[in-house]
Amino acid sequence: MFFLDVTLPSLPENLALDEALLLEAEEAGAGEVLRKWRWPSLAVVLGAGGIIAEDVNEAGCIADRIPLARRSSGGGTVLLGPGCLLFSLVLDTERERALQQIHSSYRFILQRIGKALAPVQAGAEFSGTSDLAVAGRKFSGNSQQRKRRFVLHHGTMLHSFDMDIMSRYLKLPPRRPGYRADRSHADFLMNLRDQPEQIVASLRREWQAERDLPGWPEERVRNLLIEKYDRDDWIRRR
Repeated sequence: MFFLDVTLPSLPENLALDEALLLEAEEAGAGEVLRKWRWPSLAVVLGAGGIIAEDVNEAGCIADRIPLARRSSGGGTVLLGPGCLLFSLVLDTERERALQQIHSSYRFILQRIGKALAPVQAGAEFSGTSDLAVAGRKFSGNSQQRKRRFVLHHGTMLHSFDMDIMSRYLKLPPRRPGYRADRSHADFLMNLRDQPEQIVASLRREWQAERDLPGWPEERVRNLLIEKYDRDDWIRRR
């Protein structure tokens, strides 16, 4: 598996790059990738089916000039910013039967990641539909985009995030996992130990991402920006 450590200049570019890596694997035989990136300022990212009016406190976002973006995968709306590590996995579903179905793939991937994080955080476990949590408090949300053979699995890992600002920009999601109940963002979420380099090293070891990806699909990213990620009608589609 290849490893890619790159954060592009704009948020839409970074979201487009994740999808571009998936399409390169599916259509051009580029192979499996583990990517790590960060976003240095606050931003709200909706899933492909997210509804702005249900998920986002847009008045707070407008007042504080917090941008909205939308990714190509499903899952819930997230707030990015300092103290949030982002990772992406492009996996060949033929490597493991569990990857061929969405629910079993979440379990397979997240159980492996939870075990890999043991040196950083004991007790991390697969929770809900697509979370990692410790004793019922979530530190990682995940989502997927699937093609015929390859799957893009990407997620967040909180390690020094300011939980108190969440409710200013995000509403309590209308669809919540049972283990969350009606807890606020601050009561439901937690930070890992603040060791981002060790988190990344654990992910690399678990997925044997030993070789650096020699380049990234720049032309495909540009095309996806034009077709989707830079378009207001994509971001505000729901």
